[in-house]
Amino acid sequence: MRDETTIGEAFATAVSTWGDRPFFAVPAGVGRGYLEAGFEISYADAAKEVEALAAIYRSAGYGLGHRVATLLENRPEYVLHKLALSSLGVCCVPINPEYRAGEIAYLLEHSEPEIVIGLAARRQQLLGGLSESAHRPAIVNLEEFASALAKPLRPASGRATPETPSSILYTSGTTGRPKGCVLSQGYEVATGGRYAALGGQAALRAGQDRIYNPLPLYHANAGVFSLMAAIVTGNCQIQPDRFRPQRWWNEIAETRATVVHYLGIVVPLLMGQAPSADERAHQVRFAVGAGVEPELHAAAEQRFGFPLIELWGMTEMVRVLADDIEPRHVGTRAFGRAIDGVEARVVDDDGRDVADPHPGELIIRHSAATPRRGFFSGYLKDEAATELAWRDGWFHTGDVVWRGPDGMLHFVDRKKNIIRRSGENIAAAEVEALLLTHPEVHQVAVMPVKDELREEEVLACIVLKQARPDKAMADALVQYCLDRIAYYKAPGWIHFVPDIPTTGTQKIQKHTIYPKGTDPRSAAGILDTRSLKRRQ
Repeated sequence: MRDETTIGEAFATAVSTWGDRPFFAVPAGVGRGYLEAGFEISYADAAKEVEALAAIYRSAGYGLGHRVATLLENRPEYVLHKLALSSLGVCCVPINPEYRAGEIAYLLEHSEPEIVIGLAARRQQLLGGLSESAHRPAIVNLEEFASALAKPLRPASGRATPETPSSILYTSGTTGRPKGCVLSQGYEVATGGRYAALGGQAALRAGQDRIYNPLPLYHANAGVFSLMAAIVTGNCQIQPDRFRPQRWWNEIAETRATVVHYLGIVVPLLMGQAPSADERAHQVRFAVGAGVEPELHAAAEQRFGFPLIELWGMTEMVRVLADDIEPRHVGTRAFGRAIDGVEARVVDDDGRDVADPHPGELIIRHSAATPRRGFFSGYLKDEAATELAWRDGWFHTGDVVWRGPDGMLHFVDRKKNIIRRSGENIAAAEVEALLLTHPEVHQVAVMPVKDELREEEVLACIVLKQARPDKAMADALVQYCLDRIAYYKAPGWIHFVPDIPTTGTQKIQKHTIYPKGTDPRSAAGILDTRSLKRRQ
């Protein structure tokens, strides 16, 4: 699993073995604002840039025990700085570019980075967060990095080990504010090792594959899973700025991609385009991802000419399970079996095993002797949440699954109060807490509702105080959210209701708002506000 290796050691091995091979590439993108002609760098040349960056950080006093936040989007600089920081034992805290001021302020206060490295074009966004934060690190423009790097207030000590924190990735939790998942260097390298160990049609070829991943580098998929897989196998990661269906096939062809990553939203958008010769003019061997609709799975494979390998993972455990061995379970929600190093059980609410194929919560561990090996290090500053997730010696995933007679696990739903929209986890409690600060909102219940394109959308059931429950009020509430949280978290549907059922202790009973088996989108008076949700 390579969990006894640091990122610096893994990268050094890749450089010595595959120095002249391509390491990282960016597709051409006219009008993108950076590297419009595209970009590619070899392992050897990347190593030189990483060492130069590390020397600047080192001379300024950065090292083990420090944290550096970054707002560098999906640019190559993010990867080069991360590798430089990792070599010194510095922990990287990436900032979601969609975050608004309050969300940035929370991240800064919670993670307490020594500095923030950001694009000059993002400086005002960062200053907005800084103005609301009690923790106020220096902001250094990437373009002035070499000359403007502020020195840390605390001295560094020691060298990086596999247990050294490499990243803190923020993931939405059920209690509102995102939790900071601490990932060690050994953990991150091990996730790449697991990708490299996939079998069947999903096997990576050392030094030969080019992995196109349109997902954000501040998430574990692109920033850890595929990046570390590329490093441990000597392959190249291709990083567009984001997923754009109109550019997808051209970028894949021009970059000579042989492996692609997808989320559920990618497949229907591609299938919705008019067929063209471009969608077969590629060198793709396979795709890996999660959430393809069962009814589209076989049709997409036939139309595009490569298998879509469904897998399962989470920030807390990215050594994925995958439906990678033939015969695959195409057209189902199967995502893999337990593997060596990832034991799995399906349990009821009391932690008792349920009989196959009945559904229950998926809980996992490495082994009885070392249950937490290969998992995240814990939630930053939240030992109680960490221990709750690890109760009874098993990590509770919050995902409801069932297991077939062949051991294959099939996804059913999420047990947690989480909305999954286009690959982003949204805590209903966070949106509820914000809406309750609006002077006209008396009561609110936020929940997921099915979305044919984005998997799920945010639905807010709202009891107003005195305001008129009309479209203008709904739009005003959505704008209130858009001004304060990332656009994707804002309600896409609003339903003004006279009351929301509660228990005797005033706990909201969300499951009783709509009759079982009905689609809330068909409810009388519900308002569609999805058109207001746009990237800033």
